[in-house]
Amino acid sequence: MKAHKFILLLIGLSIIGCSDLEEEPQGLLAPEGFFQSVEDVQSAVNATYAHALNEEVWGRKLSNALMLRSDMAAFRPTGTTARRVEMDQHTITDDNEMVYDPWNRMYRGIAAANEAISGAALVNAPDDEINPVIAQAYFMRAFYYFHLVRLFGEVPYLTEPVTATTAEEQANISKSSVADVYAGIISDLEFAEANLPNIQAARSIPSAGAAKSYLALVYLTRAGTTGTADFQLAYDKAKEVITNKGDYDYDLDEDFQNLFNAEVIDASKEPIFALDYNNVEADDNAYDQFAPMTGIRNNYRHGDGNGGWAQVVPEIKVFNDWPAGDYRRAVSFDDKAVFLGDHDGDEDTPDEVYEVNYTEFGIADGSVHEQALARPFIAKYYRFPGNFARGAVRATSHNVSMLRYAEVLLIAAEAAVEIGNNADAITYINEVRSRARAGGSWENDYSDTSVPADISGTVTVDDVLEERRYELAFECKRWYDIARRRIGTEAFGAGGLEERNFSDEDYLTPIPVTEVNSNPNLAN
Repeated sequence: MKAHKFILLLIGLSIIGCSDLEEEPQGLLAPEGFFQSVEDVQSAVNATYAHALNEEVWGRKLSNALMLRSDMAAFRPTGTTARRVEMDQHTITDDNEMVYDPWNRMYRGIAAANEAISGAALVNAPDDEINPVIAQAYFMRAFYYFHLVRLFGEVPYLTEPVTATTAEEQANISKSSVADVYAGIISDLEFAEANLPNIQAARSIPSAGAAKSYLALVYLTRAGTTGTADFQLAYDKAKEVITNKGDYDYDLDEDFQNLFNAEVIDASKEPIFALDYNNVEADDNAYDQFAPMTGIRNNYRHGDGNGGWAQVVPEIKVFNDWPAGDYRRAVSFDDKAVFLGDHDGDEDTPDEVYEVNYTEFGIADGSVHEQALARPFIAKYYRFPGNFARGAVRATSHNVSMLRYAEVLLIAAEAAVEIGNNADAITYINEVRSRARAGGSWENDYSDTSVPADISGTVTVDDVLEERRYELAFECKRWYDIARRRIGTEAFGAGGLEERNFSDEDYLTPIPVTEVNSNPNLAN
């Protein structure tokens, strides 16, 4: 590992906030000269959030990689960008920038967290003042390592800042075992759980409930290799959140569409931890680019016709197999679009604004962009981007949920199945389904339908995974579900949503070749 990749805050500190991002150090300042107050520590902690917002992580590259690796989305068939094709086809090479860039950026986030934690030791402040601030850094360090261990398996685990005396040592560090990385993640989240307040000013600042919820997900994920004990821990942590949801101000939003509407999501009780893209006016690499990657080309339905880039598209079987009466399907897809062009075939008449069904997307009359493929498009990030959206719906105003209350219910349901508590599994799945049946504000009134029906009888893990697939569609969760449950052969096999060649090697991402060349200890 090249030492410079950990030195975002080495002897110099970039003072950045969530709505005023500057991602490179602007000067040199010894930590003991900077860390004088709790407010200084908070400024350092704010730097940890910025890296997750970057184009190299959730802004585009990591989020799109997770989408493409799943069985629910594909790189548009006309696309030829090699890095995205590799993700979609599970032919990922170690020089793919969608591998290298997230790796690099997340380690920079970890470096920022380590510097904040270390700097806090220089501040003379009561524990009840300093610990809630330090706990944010512990949470974010766990957040980054949780992604890294799920993607790469064994990775270097660093918990101290790089200094002039430790740079060479850390540049040659060996990988830590998966077990040790998970132990570190859990320890950090436990510190966050114990020291964060139950409620924060915004869902983009982790709370005790967020730490507890992530612990439940971490235990559920680790249980894929450790077994029943972790399923019990996952159930217990999720149950604590559910039982005490009022203390954390959590609940299901009454309208599923609200979760993907930038104008109202900030008032929702459902997000548990979110990345805040509101009012970020930094350079092109610092804001949300996920929406245009999924949007329809030349579509006037939700804006001025700039449309999206049509890069990440749903597998058609996902749409066709989804019960049509499920309100979540209407929210998740755009199956209609409004285009401007010569739709009647009469060159002498003015261009028309006309609405078409998805089966007509891509018609060769000059009015629809060639990349508007004849299939529905993903609507969750594109439909209501908020008043800050730029052309092609770049830089949306969304606070993008990394974890929300519905997922906690489904974590509890899956863990309940594994520990033999069928009654709770039924209860939690049906709570999620009941919200879906209630419908909402988007177009048609889906309320008082029978879809999705309550589940009954003996619940299986497959039942929960299917519910997760519907509820969390296109939220970058599905690939991690496939990997933790080791169901790749089934998911990508005959009869699956997306048929691809798949082997056990495809569960892990290769460590970037530039890292291995710099430090042979990182070689497999």
